[in-house]
Amino acid sequence: MTAGPAAVAAPDAAAFRRRFPALESRVHLASCSLGARSLDLDAAMDRMLDDMARGSAPWGLFEEQVARARQGFADLIGARVEQVAVVPNASVGAYQVASTLEWAPRSRIVTTALEFPSIAHVWLAQRPRGAEVVHAPGAEDYARLVDERTRLVSVPLTGYQDAARLPVTEVARLAHDAGAQVFVDAYQAVGTEPVDVTALDCDYLVAGTMKYLLGLPGLAFLYARRPAPTDRLPRLTGWFGRVDPFAFDPTTLDFPAGAGRFETGTPAIPAAYAGVAGLGLVGGLDLAVVRAHILDLTDLAVDRLTAQGERVRALPRERRGAHVGLLDADPGGLAHRLAERGIAVSARGEVARLSFHYYSSASDVAALCAALDDLRRGRRPGPPAAVPSHHPTGLPAGSPKG
Repeated sequence: MTAGPAAVAAPDAAAFRRRFPALESRVHLASCSLGARSLDLDAAMDRMLDDMARGSAPWGLFEEQVARARQGFADLIGARVEQVAVVPNASVGAYQVASTLEWAPRSRIVTTALEFPSIAHVWLAQRPRGAEVVHAPGAEDYARLVDERTRLVSVPLTGYQDAARLPVTEVARLAHDAGAQVFVDAYQAVGTEPVDVTALDCDYLVAGTMKYLLGLPGLAFLYARRPAPTDRLPRLTGWFGRVDPFAFDPTTLDFPAGAGRFETGTPAIPAAYAGVAGLGLVGGLDLAVVRAHILDLTDLAVDRLTAQGERVRALPRERRGAHVGLLDADPGGLAHRLAERGIAVSARGEVARLSFHYYSSASDVAALCAALDDLRRGRRPGPPAAVPSHHPTGLPAGSPKG
């Protein structure tokens, strides 16, 4: 009997970091906004240019990249490929869901103040169609707001500002018990922890490639557990939303049974190449190990920043996503001043978000703390210091982590 191929071991954090050579001289703590640039991303962009040079119409190669991105995302979240639509961003994914729902007799959308505006605004825009939008201040408030009037319950897997991980499975259970459907925004979670749509028991889920999936803006995915039938057909469509896009029939509006019915026009091809590269990187990781690595670093950041007098907003470990919030009177200004020191963070509201990935290390935390100490003392920035590559958590092998 011929043995099958040997399993490829997932890289450790230090090996993964080497796929991102810019991290040798800069600190990237803004993956919650845009993932770091990798060797794989560069190679994907070169591949696209090479494919364009092969002939005047490399569309077959372009379509292959879109199909690979769709399959990679489906594999990542435990879905079937026919349950995944390729969309340009999460807003379009949310709109496609909203456009297929009738708001009578069940008119209520239960969402949360923790929702990212890109999704929240889509729900608010359904009010002229008869939807009643109510906001749960916190996760514990869903139970009192979801009832027989509810058509859709929207819950982020991880909040964009404070990295609060919401109890999606419990919210989904009470929503389904009330006869409502569940929409999950997983943009701030995919790539940093295991995400399984079957375990979440959600009806819809959106995420995209530009953050922790290490791609570029312009490509996102909509998972639909049962794409058809819906109350109504999608109101936004295009030639990729047809049963056979290459029929080129302007007189027929047909919709496939799968999630492709939510698609519109030509996808962003550079983002598809980049998405395949990023999904390849993330797909080769043990995401439970990734989550543990990130939590160790967020613990370290909270401890060290608090010790030097910074005000940090961070939830308990088990309820925390991949970033913590650094409170400041001027988060945007702080982000600009840190950028001058070679440290990228992302300002949102009253916090500068410090986000971590598998490529992050304790040396990044040390560089951040040193830069903040300089800033608070009024020292002028020098050239960005090289970031040493050592044990990714800053602890000797076998040491306890906290």
